[in-house]
Amino acid sequence: MATQTTNGNKGVALGRDDIERYSKAFNAERANKVAANAAVSAGVLKAATDYRGARDLPRDFSVELKQGAITNQERSGRCWMFAALNTLRYEVMHRWNLEDFEFSENYLFFWDKVEKSNAYLENVLATLDEPTDSRLFQAINEYPADDGGWWQMFVGLVDKYGLMPKSAYPESANSRDSLYFTEYLTMKLHEFAIDLRNRHEAGATLEELRDIKVDDMETVYRICAVALGEPPATFDFLARVKGDDDEDNKKKDDKDSAEATAAEAKRKAEAKAGIDTSRQIREYGITPMEFYRKYVPVDVDDFVTICNAPMKRTPFNRHYEIKYSSNIAELPGMRYVNVPSDVFHKAAIDQLTAGHPIWFACDCDKFALRGPGVFDEATVRVDQLFGTTFDMSKAQGLEYGDCPSNHAMTLTGVNIAPNGQADRWKIENSWGKANGVDGYFVASDQWFSRFITELIIRKEFLSPETLAVIEQEPVMLEPWEPLTARCE
Repeated sequence: MATQTTNGNKGVALGRDDIERYSKAFNAERANKVAANAAVSAGVLKAATDYRGARDLPRDFSVELKQGAITNQERSGRCWMFAALNTLRYEVMHRWNLEDFEFSENYLFFWDKVEKSNAYLENVLATLDEPTDSRLFQAINEYPADDGGWWQMFVGLVDKYGLMPKSAYPESANSRDSLYFTEYLTMKLHEFAIDLRNRHEAGATLEELRDIKVDDMETVYRICAVALGEPPATFDFLARVKGDDDEDNKKKDDKDSAEATAAEAKRKAEAKAGIDTSRQIREYGITPMEFYRKYVPVDVDDFVTICNAPMKRTPFNRHYEIKYSSNIAELPGMRYVNVPSDVFHKAAIDQLTAGHPIWFACDCDKFALRGPGVFDEATVRVDQLFGTTFDMSKAQGLEYGDCPSNHAMTLTGVNIAPNGQADRWKIENSWGKANGVDGYFVASDQWFSRFITELIIRKEFLSPETLAVIEQEPVMLEPWEPLTARCE
């Protein structure tokens, strides 16, 4: 029997009179019926799309960087890794004058899974006396080897394992679609955690438990090698240079020499025969670390994570670290400097204007159209569709966990309006060419300000005041406190 509504719980339980009043108000407005017809038939986002908003957000930019072919993380949560490698490949392509280039995402994915597994088991050893239902242990235990991550996780992997081109270690079925690989790796890690904690209760020493963990990691390595293939220790590298400036300059300086004349004749003959005569870069038996140091013209340690998190509990111009957030056990957790919006914007504009793309993290779900490739509150008018406002501030959204960062992409352009301010941004995504316009998205500056929380900025584009903050001892944040989740 249904519980009767009485005066004692008036306003607590929904009564039949309440429902009838809501229904009457809904049906009294013609706009509600039109909105329902559109949303039920086409879905909320299509029904909420404002053509005028899309029209007011063109895809031309006063600053625009030429990038290689769009990449695709497919059915995996590796956006942070793709975005980071996309920032580096731009530098590689322009340093070596390559038409296109792509790093092996699978290579870092392999080592990330191995290192995350080790870091998880070390975190288990650090919390042996925590109850399994404690908030701390649950935070550590929830996703021990998921796909997600941050820029600093990428830095740790590159510093330890180097990089290689995609041709040396291509994608696998389980990097393209990582669900079941990750599921069974996670299951095994939980079994290892149970065993370690049980042995601790039985009186095993920490030294004995760590020896067991080291043996457990052999199984982890085997699972990763079976799923992804074992990464090569060395590889060969071939790339064709678009133009040969050195050769061109040599010809100008020595154009009358017999050698130059003969070389030019040979080149023309080969070109006529259909042979690609462009200069080649060739390496044999190079290691991933050698490749990184020789061919990547930037140091991944020369970047700083700046955030714009205007919450009372995270004052600006402070250095923060999130506990238990590293994917590599021997490294500190995610660290960032929290800065005001004007500093945040200036750093992004300065770096793009100087010709360098930017890794960033955001909430990619809010006011977003995946198909057309738009991030904009003036285009996704859910306020008009539902007849209500969505005016939560950025600080409130972060405080209440409504809009933490969940996806990483790359800024490759910005449009500077006549007033000198940015009004829209070009975004390179890693969802393939079918999303956005050939894989690229556009975001309004209003959306940038509200939903982008992290930027990775080269130190040269930060003020001395901001750089000084990095030297501060970081304020430690609990794992459940951050402004961001691991980006996927």
